[in-house]
Amino acid sequence: MDTLDLPTGETVTTEDVFHYEGYPYRFRPSDDPETAFVLVPLYWGGSGMDVRVPSREAFGAEWSDRSRGVLSDDEWRAWLADAREDDRYGDEELDAVARELGVAADSGLLARLRRALGG
Repeated sequence: MDTLDLPTGETVTTEDVFHYEGYPYRFRPSDDPETAFVLVPLYWGGSGMDVRVPSREAFGAEWSDRSRGVLSDDEWRAWLADAREDDRYGDEELDAVARELGVAADSGLLARLRRALGG
């Protein structure tokens, strides 16, 4: 499985990041016969936070209105800005996510201070 069809109608590769249940994820194929693929959170991947999905049908059934699919850079920037106001996320995590998403210029403490001061 080289691609995954999202319930939004978009198709992603293992390199693409998508918004699933309020967080950025990638997918990767699975060698486990009981798992069709694995959803890997962008920052926490490999730390026990990966989501094993038994089938594409199960994935579609789990998809909710908290999932948005592939986002533009501006949409990821908005997500990051909102996440920085959320106590569940730390600056280190969000800075790493911003770098991985390629929108790091708009992240970090100094960037937030510049925005807060109107600069």
